[in-house]
Amino acid sequence: MKAVICEKFGKIEDLIWGELPDPVVESGKILIGVKACGVNFPDGLMVQGKYQTKPAFPFSAGSEAAGVVLALGEGVKGVNLGDRVFVGTGYGSFAEKVLAEAHRVIQIPTELNFREVAGITTTFGTAY
Repeated sequence: MKAVICEKFGKIEDLIWGELPDPVVESGKILIGVKACGVNFPDGLMVQGKYQTKPAFPFSAGSEAAGVVLALGEGVKGVNLGDRVFVGTGYGSFAEKVLAEAHRVIQIPTELNFREVAGITTTFGTAY
């Protein structure tokens, strides 16, 4: 899948547009096709190695995403394939797909679009 990738800690300008493996659906998790993502101060800190979360390289930053449910892990209830959702992920949202814990996923009201909700997950306390 396409993603904005951090291969080593450094300047934000060092991020690259490239390929990462598709996330594998796990029990209790939801695979989301990302339509929009929030960009926040902690994302910039993370790629510089200045944030408390330091994912293994290579990784995609981005702690908030809005999109469509592509797959459901075992035991996931209350969401269906194709549902419009948003989620706080911690990191990984600057990609075409992101894997999220089911309990963090919130359905998007029909009157809102993906861009309108992509950056609000921390407001709802779901990002961390």
